[in-house]
Amino acid sequence: MTDWAWETLHDDLHVGLRRSKVLFDSKTDHQRLVLFDNPTFGKVLTLDGVIQTTEADEFIYHEMLTHVPVMAHGAVKRALIIGGGDGGMLEELLKHPGIEHVTMVEIDASVIEFSKQHLSAICKDAFEDPRLNLHIGDGAVFVAESADSFDLIICDSTDPIGPGEALFTQGFYANAKARLDQGGVLVTQNGVPFLQPDELRGTMRAFRQLFADATCYLATVPTYVGGPMAFGWGTDNPALRQVTDETLQDRFDAWGAETRYYTPAVHKAAFALPPYIERLVIP
Repeated sequence: MTDWAWETLHDDLHVGLRRSKVLFDSKTDHQRLVLFDNPTFGKVLTLDGVIQTTEADEFIYHEMLTHVPVMAHGAVKRALIIGGGDGGMLEELLKHPGIEHVTMVEIDASVIEFSKQHLSAICKDAFEDPRLNLHIGDGAVFVAESADSFDLIICDSTDPIGPGEALFTQGFYANAKARLDQGGVLVTQNGVPFLQPDELRGTMRAFRQLFADATCYLATVPTYVGGPMAFGWGTDNPALRQVTDETLQDRFDAWGAETRYYTPAVHKAAFALPPYIERLVIP
């Protein structure tokens, strides 16, 4: 009999991935962590039964949550990652030589140690980079209590259930904004709007009260079915979203890194929202 892993995150849609081999299955202090092989997606990581990342398409999610704000800002030196225990976000962010310091706050140390051992194709040697300050703890508590400031904050959270729930509140977003330097930007993962409209709607309601420029941008990640995925965007510098095509291309060429999804053209197009998503952003 074929072995399948079924994700039941959505009430009306269950997603099944073939499990050719279960590589790891253990419960940490915070969640159940399972890793299995799939013929198409490679290694698949799930937390409490919800798909988090796959080797085959993680580059889309991680490139878009890092390179869009970094390229738009143009001078990111200090960055904060909330979550991101698989190391993929950190690995993409550290590709930018102008970034001098990254603080990463992950609630579950077991996920990081697991990723170093089993997901090296995703994180590579990012956790060994001297620019990293790794903090094991609650991201919501960190932004509430820290006095540090950042040019960029990336919230690479799970869905708003379990440990990730606190990272979708008005209070968390307000505290995160207080950690931004002038002209800084906060980006967040906000699920698939077609299936999770309330997730994006709630974040955008909070962002509109906090930021001069509040919207989202999109990317299509095969693992997260149901339409394009939304990434929240909040900043008090509206000029960041109006960077010209020429400036983006100049920055991209000067950077010189190879990407598999992000390009300056994709960057600009990602902010073009279909009406059903735009109504969630601007009701």
